[in-house]
Amino acid sequence: MTQITLLDGSIGQELVKRRPEKPTPLWSTQVMMNAPDLVGQVHTEYVAAGAKVLSTNTYTVHRARLERVGLEDQMAHLLDTALIQAEVSRAPGVRIAGCLGPLMASYRPDLEPELDLAETRFAEIAKAMQGRVDLLLIETVSSCHEAEGALRGAAHTDLPVWIAFTVDDSDGTHLRSGEPLSDALALCKSRVAAVMANCSRPEAITEAMPVLAKSGLPFGGYANGFTKITDGFKKDAPTVDALQARQDLSPEAYARFAVDWADFGATIIGGCCEVGPTHIAETARRLTANGHVLI
Repeated sequence: MTQITLLDGSIGQELVKRRPEKPTPLWSTQVMMNAPDLVGQVHTEYVAAGAKVLSTNTYTVHRARLERVGLEDQMAHLLDTALIQAEVSRAPGVRIAGCLGPLMASYRPDLEPELDLAETRFAEIAKAMQGRVDLLLIETVSSCHEAEGALRGAAHTDLPVWIAFTVDDSDGTHLRSGEPLSDALALCKSRVAAVMANCSRPEAITEAMPVLAKSGLPFGGYANGFTKITDGFKKDAPTVDALQARQDLSPEAYARFAVDWADFGATIIGGCCEVGPTHIAETARRLTANGHVLI
């Protein structure tokens, strides 16, 4: 019997799918601006599905992203809105993870701000979450440089830090930058409470598991349900219509991957883009049926 922390699934992609409006580079932040209560609805569905950690809808609430559209003065309000929606949706025994996404763009290790700037920008958000979240979750990190900047920023609080690296879809032992995942994990020693792989194909997450296991830290994973990360999505200011969901990743299929990760020793499991509440509910069912306890 293993105690497993069950994360929620996709927040941003769930919000975009539920709003029939033209996608924008602000992704789920735009949806939250137009329909803030929808964020709380998604959180509530994940709690009902069995999730024990809710991640805040702050992945794209970054000053650099808001500056591109002249909304940098809304940053504090948007952070507060996301935090409120998580707070009102939590249930007893459920924690809130303050999400820190990439400063510039996902899957773009070539866009790497200077470390001092990255530290300042990440610290601004982390400090705004202090006292309102249980931990910080640095997500979708595609290079060692990106990890260093985020870790320096997170260190401006006393919150526990979890970090999740996005790995190459064709080789889960390497980051999207091409750097070995093991090199990234070496940066994390004594600086984080858990390491994970995320927002990559579930097959790649499985490949990452033996590397994560060697870190000596609690580890886990949460995969996306995209066919691949297209070249179109790697252009400046992309929108999610450049990505396509897999048709073969049913809740049952996803749960089988999750069970495999648990067999590797993973103790933190959830879902990323295109992995919704039904996937998390089936994952909870399968893990429990296998004798694991969800915490």
